[in-house]
Amino acid sequence: MRIGPYQLKNRLIVAPMAGVTDRPFRILCKRMGAGMAVSEMITSNQALWQTAKTLRRADHSGEVEPIAVQIAGADPAQMAEAARVAVAQGAQIVDINMGCPAKKVCNVAAGSALLRDEVLIGRILDAVVRAVDVPVTLKTRTGWSPEARNAVSVARLAESCGIAALAMHGRTRADMYLGAAEYDTLRAVRECIAIPLIANGDIDSPRKARFVLEHTGADAVMIGRAAQGRPWIFREIQHFLDTGRELPAPRVDEIRAILLDHLDELYRFYGEYSGCRIARKHIAWYTRGLRGGNAFRQTMYSLESTAGQRAAVAQYFSELAEVSERLQYIENDSAAEAGVAVRH
Repeated sequence: MRIGPYQLKNRLIVAPMAGVTDRPFRILCKRMGAGMAVSEMITSNQALWQTAKTLRRADHSGEVEPIAVQIAGADPAQMAEAARVAVAQGAQIVDINMGCPAKKVCNVAAGSALLRDEVLIGRILDAVVRAVDVPVTLKTRTGWSPEARNAVSVARLAESCGIAALAMHGRTRADMYLGAAEYDTLRAVRECIAIPLIANGDIDSPRKARFVLEHTGADAVMIGRAAQGRPWIFREIQHFLDTGRELPAPRVDEIRAILLDHLDELYRFYGEYSGCRIARKHIAWYTRGLRGGNAFRQTMYSLESTAGQRAAVAQYFSELAEVSERLQYIENDSAAEAGVAVRH
């Protein structure tokens, strides 16, 4: 998989997710086998560029190349300037967000709302590509709604404007995250463009990744929600693509170490107050479906210090290790109490 001058180590990419793909998460996913990770989106609104949140999102120190930064907005000139600023701050690839379905983004005519105006799409793409000398990629959806699905025409437009690679989530904006991803639509897009296509949507296992690559003909897959609390999914997928065999469930002591390292990075990155609170959602994802996880999370949510939170996580996983050497997922907490364990 190649984007401009950058040869990725594999075909596995971390999807940009607001509030998730911060620097600690991107570094972790790359360590766990991802070939590239795209940052949280940075607004093109210059009034917000000096906020603490935006400055943190622009921090890529220690991150493995290539550095991919996503920008979002609806004004071509502002988007072009945002791209120039991102490159000045270290971006080696600029990604344009036309896929976010969130209301607060669509309400300002950005994200997937842009799919209703192909003329404006063309102006934004052209402005950003002309503004910087690094590859520009596009993240989008199959259309605004099932009745207004324009994936193929947008893909052709992107290619004609000089977009280096196209990532497409196999749903319309109206679908949000409901229903099944449209892999047939992605295959139709693959057949009409020559630039790399990155398939996104519902890729949550090694077998699903292989199916999507084969069915759509995509050059790579992009993993989002499935990597939350499970960053090792990238090495699992790569192993399966390489060998046709699935890795065994990870050892509990290894996941304990991975999570504790992740927490330490979050605490350093955000500080005591924000670090403790931002870590909660990650801990919840790591413990989702695990024995006694629900009761642990209820206790963990009440902890107000990073030291207390870290100690609780260490204790919880140490207790899990006493029950089983490898991670075991359950249907629900009542099943756990009954001693029933199944693979997720």
